Amino acid sequence: MKPKNKLVKNFKIHLERLGFSKAMVYQLPCHIDDFLKFTVKEVTEIESEDILNFHKHLQERPRKRGAGGLSESYINHHVYGLKLFFGWQQEKGAILENPISGLEFKKPRSKPREILTEKEVAELFEACETLKQRAVLAIFYGCGLRRSEGEDLDLKDIHFRAGILYVRKGKNSKRRAVPLSKQVKTELWNYAINERKLINNTSRTSSVAEMNETAFVLNQIHKRSSGSTYNKILKSILERTSITKEITLHCLRHSIATHLLDSGLPVEYVRDFLGHKHLESTQIYVRIKNKHLWNLTAI
Repeated sequence: MKPKNKLVKNFKIHLERLGFSKAMVYQLPCHIDDFLKFTVKEVTEIESEDILNFHKHLQERPRKRGAGGLSESYINHHVYGLKLFFGWQQEKGAILENPISGLEFKKPRSKPREILTEKEVAELFEACETLKQRAVLAIFYGCGLRRSEGEDLDLKDIHFRAGILYVRKGKNSKRRAVPLSKQVKTELWNYAINERKLINNTSRTSSVAEMNETAFVLNQIHKRSSGSTYNKILKSILERTSITKEITLHCLRHSIATHLLDSGLPVEYVRDFLGHKHLESTQIYVRIKNKHLWNLTAI
């Protein structure tokens, strides 16, 4: 999106400086643009009632694509954007009072997290027909990367000799090093030298050839793969399995986090592996009920 409103443009720049993901930098200014068009008021004139009216409008507004209304999570995302926007305006001194600070909104009902069993993860790998498909599973399950991190992954970020994958553009600009298991390294290496064909020869000590495209996973036209491309790859794999769960790329991340914790690894280790800023974010994966420990044999 290229917002015409100068204020929205500046808000987008503000989000970029704070280190928000590409998706958030794109979506949140769109929500603010929608709100400002709805209110038709200057920011200094906006009151709490205007925000409540907009919230009601969102609840009644039909989807632009498909039938039905907007989801609770989508509406809540607008509210989140408004909180960030008005908080930013207040910090700048552009407004004296924050019109959203005293408002409370119903939190959306969250769907239970879909977690794959290790048997189901193994089934996904068995259903793969290409080395690229196996590499995608290795990236999002074996390395626990977020969708945006997978999109930004470059060939230079994977150090095969050291067995480390570097995430250089994590959430909130947080960088981290992800250790590669022997199996994960093998999956990524096989794709690189046999399907992507970017290595001078098959020797594990060979150097990477200079290429115009730096992305690790390439699409059909030999350019960087997008998140939608990754989703299509995962969907095609799922169609060849007996798995009935609604699985997304992030579900693979949830699954490896759960499996690592169930295997007995300390929550602090899993926090660093996932790139969480706070320990509380990782503790959602901790199971309350006593379970047997998973033996990580899938990958």
